Amino acid sequence: MKKQLFAMAFVGLSYLGNAQNLVTLQADSGKVTINKHIYGHFAEHLGTCIYGGFYVGENNTKIPNKDGVRLDIVDALKKLKIPNLRWPGGCFADTYHWKDGIGPKAQRPAMVNTWWGGVTEDNSFGTHDFLNMCELLGTEPYISGNVGSGTVQELKDWTQYINLAAGTSPMSKLREQNGREKPWNVAIWGVGNEAWGCGGNMTADYYANIYRQYATFMAGADKKGLFRVASGASDADYKWTETLMKNIPHQMLEGVAIHHYSVLSWGEGQKTSATEYTDKEYFKTMQQALLMDELVTKHSEVMDKYDPKKKVALVVDEWGGWYNVENGTNPGFLFQQNTMRDAMIAGATLNIFNNHADRVRMANLAQVVNVLQAVILTKEEKMLLTPTYHVMEMYNVHQDATLLPIKVKSNDFVFEGEKLPAVSVSASKDAKGLTHISLTNVDPKNPQEITIDLKGAKYVSVSGRILTAEKLRDHNTFDNPNKIQPKAFSGATISGNQLKVKLPAFSVAVLELK
Repeated sequence: MKKQLFAMAFVGLSYLGNAQNLVTLQADSGKVTINKHIYGHFAEHLGTCIYGGFYVGENNTKIPNKDGVRLDIVDALKKLKIPNLRWPGGCFADTYHWKDGIGPKAQRPAMVNTWWGGVTEDNSFGTHDFLNMCELLGTEPYISGNVGSGTVQELKDWTQYINLAAGTSPMSKLREQNGREKPWNVAIWGVGNEAWGCGGNMTADYYANIYRQYATFMAGADKKGLFRVASGASDADYKWTETLMKNIPHQMLEGVAIHHYSVLSWGEGQKTSATEYTDKEYFKTMQQALLMDELVTKHSEVMDKYDPKKKVALVVDEWGGWYNVENGTNPGFLFQQNTMRDAMIAGATLNIFNNHADRVRMANLAQVVNVLQAVILTKEEKMLLTPTYHVMEMYNVHQDATLLPIKVKSNDFVFEGEKLPAVSVSASKDAKGLTHISLTNVDPKNPQEITIDLKGAKYVSVSGRILTAEKLRDHNTFDNPNKIQPKAFSGATISGNQLKVKLPAFSVAVLELK
């Protein structure tokens, strides 16, 4: 009898433990739009992201392409619905001189990429190539201007070359001579990159003045269509954000950037393996990923002091996991594999961005092809989609939808006395009236039972998809490219105003409620 009572008590305690995942969703209280640009991407001249990734050359007969841009990547990114693409860097941007990348390709001067691998590039992929590729992708270009080694005149000329109408200036006439009559009308411009580091090792006060100078001369006759992004802080440098918000007139400023990577150490070779990480390294990586919530919250609080109406956007234009490169690859190429750990980073981070959509209005995953937390990997003719790709594809239902307020009480993911919230959630209602709820369980061993109280609406059905795998370290390979991919999810049921979800360990699910 005592054994039976003990067993019943143990079952009851286990049930209470699982029941701690409580979510309240206010379906009738949405006011903020989740800007689609939160789901942006980043393509730097780094490793084989551009050359050998996107761009395989016009004379390539083995890989189907248009003007040298491989079409399987174009098709995959269209399905992902990428809203913007940042280029040409990164650190590379502040050594890039755009006039070297226009005109006849045979006449373009070569350059050495001193930031990434010391390779020589022939400048065959330049302004026209990138902007035409963005048109092919149906995405908005985000150009990062050279402030570190460039000049005000150079950036002014670039904005005029790209945006002024035909025949109106020497720069627009030069564009016409190079085969493009219509302007591309690029709105999003970064005024330098990481000015505190590779963009010039500047102080915040110095950069604020430099920004004002560059921003003054950008564009053409009027600047109303421009979205100018100031080079923002690294991680928790809140003083940098405060200096920019205080010293730059807000009519000259549309966005302030921050960068944060899920990295354990910046020492060369001291990061974790992309595929053979320990349980401790997994926990520490997720600790860094979930730190994004604190960083966004505190940078937003600083911005609120100077911009209470939230007119200036917080732009997280570099984020993602950063590990050791794959064995046998160039250390400067930052090529790494992509496991379910990366799916956890993506799911949790995008939930954070969604829930801070009042201030976070653009973000860029680093990077799109063959670099860091890539959504696509290529090897000659072969191409695969990573777990991160699948998470971003599942989550794209949130783009330009109305954020629904939620409150989350989560179980803990505990490791060696430290703890993190196991469950993260965000929700939205789209233009068709459909409600979507995205959930991520970062606990690598314990499934989570989640109760969601649905307030302000009555739902009669739920469906969804889930991304998970047999093992946390599983990943897609060129020999087995579909090992991890989304599947139909049957672990959610509605009863009255409650939604019950049984979420497996290390999994990401997106539900649709009608």
